[in-house]
Amino acid sequence: MSVRYLLGAALALAACSDSSPTDQRFAALDVPGPALSVAQADLEAAYTCSGDFSSPLQAVLFVPGTITTPDQAFEWNYGNYFRSEGRPYCTVTLPDEARGDIQTNAEYIVYAIRQTHARAGRPIGVLGHSQGGMSPRWALRFWPDIRPLVEDQIGMAASNHGTFDAGCSASSPCTLAHWQQNPGSAFLEALNSQVETFSGIDYTSIYSFNDETVPADSSRLYTGAGAIINVATQDICAASSHGHLTVGTLDPVTHALVMDALNHPGPADPDRIDRAVCNQVLMPGITLDPRILRVLEVLLNTMLQSVPGNPAGVPMATAEPALRCYVLAEGC
Repeated sequence: MSVRYLLGAALALAACSDSSPTDQRFAALDVPGPALSVAQADLEAAYTCSGDFSSPLQAVLFVPGTITTPDQAFEWNYGNYFRSEGRPYCTVTLPDEARGDIQTNAEYIVYAIRQTHARAGRPIGVLGHSQGGMSPRWALRFWPDIRPLVEDQIGMAASNHGTFDAGCSASSPCTLAHWQQNPGSAFLEALNSQVETFSGIDYTSIYSFNDETVPADSSRLYTGAGAIINVATQDICAASSHGHLTVGTLDPVTHALVMDALNHPGPADPDRIDRAVCNQVLMPGITLDPRILRVLEVLLNTMLQSVPGNPAGVPMATAEPALRCYVLAEGC
């Protein structure tokens, strides 16, 4: 086991002893989660699976980030690779391409985790990019029943502590998801309250120092009883130039870490990664596909907008949505 892993675990345990008094505003860690408020038909329609779930390979649930669908984010890269190795996987499509209230998105994720575990018959891996690397942690925080169903929680450029400030204000509306991922939001306070990780789950957080959307410090996890590894792609390949979008879609270093986490007990171990990966241009499994152009189009549109994620037809808000009753220790 690597020195980096042991040091990270020690830091996590040390940080866990420091609990902010404001944490007590939020529900205790063992309070059962609420019944799902999203209609059953909508949950079912958003959930799809592929592959043979009797495979010895760990099943994986894909969770997309803000402004993406599973098809755009995963089918042409990780989906291709998983199909080639015979690994079963499922996807969850979030409303408004994950631009709405992440508290609603989490209900879809809770449902998808339960269903994927039922299909596999054993604990699963959860793999997400950006918001999709963070939002499953909300589900794990407030629905304790799903914690034993998850073995690996893997975030690629996850917005665990927020993105760079999107400039959301009363005079500069944002989507609900952007409000919630703004540094200092009530959502992020609740997400990271008391502990960030849970016993029995292996947490692999992969990020890049070139990320233009999520700071490296935001992706890192520190507290709780989960097994944690925080690793930058530059820790493996110093010259790695991948940024936010490509870390979760194209980067061969990220892929190597993801597969190491899925194929070994515990989180990914950087010491096991063959440095020959630094000579690769793209992760395995990628083929020329029109969907790659769609991903690049999404990136370009986002860069051209003054407010991130402001497409026609998606509700905009002048304030962060209220925390739901189950989040608060005293309810509403």
